[in-house]
Amino acid sequence: MKHTAAPLHSLPDRSPLAGLPLADPTAAGRDYQRQRWMTLGDLLLENRIIFLQGPIHDGNANELIMKMLYLQSENRRKDINFYINSPGGSVSSTLAIYDTMQILSCDVTTYCVGLAASGGAVLLAGGATKKRYILPHAKVMIHQPYGQVGGQISDIEIQAEEILKTREVLNKLLSQHTGQPMEQIAKDTDRDYYMSAGDAKEYGVVDEILTKPPAVEDEDED
Repeated sequence: MKHTAAPLHSLPDRSPLAGLPLADPTAAGRDYQRQRWMTLGDLLLENRIIFLQGPIHDGNANELIMKMLYLQSENRRKDINFYINSPGGSVSSTLAIYDTMQILSCDVTTYCVGLAASGGAVLLAGGATKKRYILPHAKVMIHQPYGQVGGQISDIEIQAEEILKTREVLNKLLSQHTGQPMEQIAKDTDRDYYMSAGDAKEYGVVDEILTKPPAVEDEDED
């Protein structure tokens, strides 16, 4: 007895996609699929939130700068919300972020969560006027820049002079944004100078301590 092949239309569909629903063609469906592939950073960026976490270095500085420039291109008037939890790091990277903040047409609102130390404190203080915040148990620390000096004597002299110039630049920025005189900044940054949220507000590093607003009762409730 001869066996003939079954017609194609009668063969069972064994494709791995068999039985799966087709993609939702609606706008809501497309948004859902898009959000599934977005990272947390992408979702925050959509809400104009950027985050500095950990030491400041060329990598995260460049990423933050690109995000700031992108957000400005999206809306030149709406604030960028910049959250900081950093012990500081590279001075050149810190100043690159700081300079970008200052040239943007949109305000950069800064928030200290956890710790803003060294370069992190400079970035916190460099936020838009009246838009610099700190959480109740966060801390701020300022100090003079560190430098590793080595090599022949002429090189050591050059490096030491550069460190002194850098200290002068950072002290001027802190004085400008806090309202403290240069002499006071120089004295306080001679060693690690820690500030609580209240101290940071009094010193002028931030404008307000951010707390949860009181709940508003529903007027319709009995």
